[in-house]
Amino acid sequence: MAGLFSNITIKNLTFKNRIVLPPMNLGWADENGLVRKESLEKYIEHYEKIARGGCGLIVMESHSIMKQGRDAVDQLGIWSDGHIKDLNRISKACHKYKSIVLVQIQHAGFKTSPHVSKIAFAPTEFKYNDVTVKALTTAEIHDIQFKFLDAAKRAKKAGLDGVELHGAHGYLLGQFISPITNKREDEYGGSIFNRSRFACEIIKMIKEEVSNGNFIIDYRIGGNESMLEEIIQVAKNLEEAGVDILHVSSGLEGSAISEIPSNFNYNWVVFYGVEIKKHLNVPVIVVNGIRNPKQAEYLLENDLADFIAVGRGQLVDPEWANKAGKGMEVIPCRDCKDCFWFTDGSKCPAAG
Repeated sequence: MAGLFSNITIKNLTFKNRIVLPPMNLGWADENGLVRKESLEKYIEHYEKIARGGCGLIVMESHSIMKQGRDAVDQLGIWSDGHIKDLNRISKACHKYKSIVLVQIQHAGFKTSPHVSKIAFAPTEFKYNDVTVKALTTAEIHDIQFKFLDAAKRAKKAGLDGVELHGAHGYLLGQFISPITNKREDEYGGSIFNRSRFACEIIKMIKEEVSNGNFIIDYRIGGNESMLEEIIQVAKNLEEAGVDILHVSSGLEGSAISEIPSNFNYNWVVFYGVEIKKHLNVPVIVVNGIRNPKQAEYLLENDLADFIAVGRGQLVDPEWANKAGKGMEVIPCRDCKDCFWFTDGSKCPAAG
């Protein structure tokens, strides 16, 4: 039975507790995918405060592997070696407090912002918000896979502990998994095995060329990207390919959601994480709506999860982990309708 402050070792890295900061985009990037100069010190302090506050695993916000694949003009990038310097500063700042640090890497697929590129790509062609989304050719698929690999190499050069592949929230990796957006008839479409191929090949590439005894491959999966039975099989495929951690979140908007038992006291996103964990050997992170230490402890003590991601709770109170360890009250998130996280987390009205 794990507790919130029990250690866990993955590869050669020991996590001091089971508390995770999930990736939360702050929108402080310039057109080159670098943190804007006027925001850089505030950006570093944002992550350093969370590490100083006791968080065991920090997953930095999503960084695009391609300039033309960003979901917003202010999304950070990891498509060139010029991005390594700032990532290294985050690595050093968080490692001072023994936090493990990953960076989330992503391609938006058909959700690429029209302000970034007039052409968007997906597994198959269709219309999205009056924009024609083009189907990726096999050669383009392989090119994107190598860009994920290059991004992982840069993360390692920056001194980070690993990467999280963003396969949730309806982005490109998840678009290949979803039967709604993947109608391909080649080796990357059709069966659930084929629809998993794109992601699994990326994982294998990173494992073979980057991942040694202390570089972690985490994968964030959309629990409702397909039917639950199929997503469990996808998770098994990802595990077999070589992921070290699975982070279960939500999938493409509009995807079906399984019925949640009436006695389950968390939301459907957490439920999917709990269900998927039953079928895996690798550790599973659950996320969404978990605000206080009691909610987190229950999931761990009952072996329903291996890590607990607390996003807005730590945005509101960077000392969340330290306070939880001392049995102190944390500053509660107010669940604001228009959360300041999406513009500037430092403006959160509840933050201490």
